[in-house]
Amino acid sequence: AGLIAAGVAERVLLIGAETYSTIVDPLDRANAIIFGDGAGAVVLRAGHPDEPGAVGHFDLGSDGDHDDLIMVAAGGSRQRSRPGEPSRQDRHFAMRGKEVYRHAVTRMAESARATLSRAGWKIDDVDHFVPHQANLRILHSVADDLGLPRERCATHVESVGNTGAASIPLALADAAAGHVVRPGDRLLLTAFGGGLTWGSCLLTWPALPAPAHPHDPCDQGERTTS
Repeated sequence: AGLIAAGVAERVLLIGAETYSTIVDPLDRANAIIFGDGAGAVVLRAGHPDEPGAVGHFDLGSDGDHDDLIMVAAGGSRQRSRPGEPSRQDRHFAMRGKEVYRHAVTRMAESARATLSRAGWKIDDVDHFVPHQANLRILHSVADDLGLPRERCATHVESVGNTGAASIPLALADAAAGHVVRPGDRLLLTAFGGGLTWGSCLLTWPALPAPAHPHDPCDQGERTTS
């Protein structure tokens, strides 16, 4: 959105993809059953702020003090500069679930409220809440914290698991293909991940061409940004 607003780009292809199968230990029963591989993409183009599909107000945040809550200990250059081979455990994804849950619910709810406040929206103005698909417990806890009915929460984590950066694009595509999200609906998107990092944004869903394969959440067309 910033590149487009600055005139650097007319259209931007944005892709979120994860291959958790390459970093999750299949013997780790706590995490192996939660995460899945996935990819989602969207095209953003220049438009007008009041045009359906425009990226609206947003909020972004990070806290590096908690980088150890979600990590692959031997996943970067620091480990490669040390003598000896890393352990099996250090080669794989690790997450301290209880602490991540607490931070995820708190940060996502705070970020969502900040975004709504900047836009002058009330919670009742939100037709659909599309959060990062961590797990149903986190999604429902955030919705409850915000005072949003759970039925307004778009989910597909029960079908594909937590696909990380792909989860919101996939949830949007799935909801659009199933006609759950319709043109004119007002959406609140909220995400949380390693770092720790989090963010939220608002948009009004535009009229898009029907997918080539109605049951395959792909090819959802363009969205616009100011």
